[in-house]
Amino acid sequence: MDRLLSQEEIDSVFRNLKQKGRQEDAASKAVPYDFRRPDRIAKDQLRAIHLLHDNFARNLGSSLSAYLRAYVIVNLVSVEQISYQEFCQCLPSPTCLVSLGMRPYDGNAVFEMNPSLVFPILEMLLGGSGKASARITREVTEIEQVVLEGVYRVILQDLRQAWHGVTKIDFAIEARETEPQLLQILAPNEAVVTIGLEVRIAENYGMMNIGIPSIIIKMLRQKFDQQWSVRRSESTEAEQARSLRLAKPALMHLDARLEGPTLQVGVLMRLKTGDVLAFDYPVNRPLDCLVNGKLKLRGQVGSAGRKKAFVIKEWPRPVE
Repeated sequence: MDRLLSQEEIDSVFRNLKQKGRQEDAASKAVPYDFRRPDRIAKDQLRAIHLLHDNFARNLGSSLSAYLRAYVIVNLVSVEQISYQEFCQCLPSPTCLVSLGMRPYDGNAVFEMNPSLVFPILEMLLGGSGKASARITREVTEIEQVVLEGVYRVILQDLRQAWHGVTKIDFAIEARETEPQLLQILAPNEAVVTIGLEVRIAENYGMMNIGIPSIIIKMLRQKFDQQWSVRRSESTEAEQARSLRLAKPALMHLDARLEGPTLQVGVLMRLKTGDVLAFDYPVNRPLDCLVNGKLKLRGQVGSAGRKKAFVIKEWPRPVE
């Protein structure tokens, strides 16, 4: 037997459909949260770290070129936050890996240099050309580690100088390892900020990787903010001279005005030859000179030869 629905029953069906749609929309937007991962650092701080190590890469290229007496190019490839376990899995095995102390802060950073970069550098330091025909993938010996001490000193010196603008950190080598999984200085799920640098020496190229604990980066958040605020507020004499040099060719519109009373259009249309307009403006009062529509000068209109001129009498105070 057919049954007719009442208006209340129809409204109830529509309300249930709307509520179900809202619940499905909320469920579709939900994202699983991994409690093993710590909170991620802010994007503006990552950009500051990117800029800091971009300067470090340029300085390191010059320092290594002078130390190795060869043309070295260092480029910043990436800055990201991952877990320490993921960082170790991305490194080759075997490799040249060192643990860096970060005094006065507790904790250790990690510095890694690919074998494709280590052995050409060793050959150049021992008098060779560094143009090896085949890539060597064996472990670095203890003697070779001693030979690399000078390269480490150059790299860590530039790294200290790069961080000096934020805070003084004394990066020092505390341990060496060839297998990434054996250097257990951090928990596997602890977050690190990784900095990837590509280094090119003649025909050879490889990666340098730096991992810094995210907890130390978070501790320095206020110092990063102070650094960039000071850098934005201060400008060097060279920057000021450059800005002035760029502004000198710019054109400006000067307009000397005699400010007077207002006049109705009807009165203006009734004017005829011989009428006198009273401006109520003292003869000795200076005129306003506008630069691009803004009051900048006060003075009198004069002449310079056959041209009109403006004689500056005073500089008006800026309107607050």
